Amino acid sequence: MLFADFRGGKVHYRVEGKGRAIVLLHGFLGSMQIWENLVASLSKRYKVVMIDLPGHGKTENFGYVHKMDLMAEAVKAVLNNLQLRRYVLIGHSMGGYVAMAFAEKYMDNLRGVVLFHSTAIADSDEKKAGRDKAIKVAKKNKEKYLKESVKKLFFPTNIKKHPELLIKAISIAHNTSVQGIVAAIEGMKQRRNTEVVLQFCNCPVLFIAGLHDLLLPLDLHQHQFKLPKQHQLILLEHSAHMGFYEEPEVVIKGMLPFLRNCFGPLEE
Repeated sequence: MLFADFRGGKVHYRVEGKGRAIVLLHGFLGSMQIWENLVASLSKRYKVVMIDLPGHGKTENFGYVHKMDLMAEAVKAVLNNLQLRRYVLIGHSMGGYVAMAFAEKYMDNLRGVVLFHSTAIADSDEKKAGRDKAIKVAKKNKEKYLKESVKKLFFPTNIKKHPELLIKAISIAHNTSVQGIVAAIEGMKQRRNTEVVLQFCNCPVLFIAGLHDLLLPLDLHQHQFKLPKQHQLILLEHSAHMGFYEEPEVVIKGMLPFLRNCFGPLEE
C-alpha cells in the first residue's frame, strides 16, 4: 500500500500503468475500489493514480469537517509525492467537487477535468437542510443510512438486472466511518459555487451525466455544460449516479478520445 504524508496523517493511493497521468477521485461513501471497471482499460495507455479521499477507504480523518479545499490539498500531496506536474482529474460526485476546488487552486497543473455525475453548483438551502438530516440519521444508525443512501444512487432497473452492484457499493461504503461521513457531508454543505472556475478553465472539460440521476437532475445543472470554452458531454441513457457500474463500456468509449485530446501530441 502506498501513502503520502499530509497534515500529520496519511493519504492512501495506488498507481496502475505507465504514461501520462490521470487521477481518479471517488465520490462520497466511495473509495478507489469504485474504479475497478475502468482501470483495466485506462491503465493500458495511462498512468492511473487512484486516491482514497480523507475519511474514506484507508485514508485517515483530518478533523470534524473535510472541506473541499482540504481534500484538494490532500490530492496535491499525493501528486507531489509522485513528482507529477501535469495530469487530468476525473472526479465522481464529491470527487468532482474536489476537482473543482483543485482547479481553483492549481489550474496550471491540469490537462483536463472530468466531472462525472458532478457539478460546480453549491448546495441550495433545501439541499443543506437535507444534509443536516442525513448527519442525524448516520449518527443514529449507520447501517440503515448506508443502505438507503447507496440505493438512491442507482437506476432501479439496473439494480434488478445486477443486484451485485448494489451489494458491492454498500460494502465499499462500510469502510467510511461515521466521523468520515459527517466530515464529508459538512464539507460538501460548505462548498462554494465554482461555476466561474469552469467559465475560465483553460483546459478541456468533460461532463458525464446520467439521464435518470435523481441527485443531479439534468434540468438543474445542464446550463453549466457549455460554460467551459472546451466542453464535451457524455449522456448515459441507462444510468443514474453510478455510470462506472451502470454503463462502463459507454463511459470508456467516450472518455478515451477526450483524454487523447487533453494530452494531444504529448501522448505520442
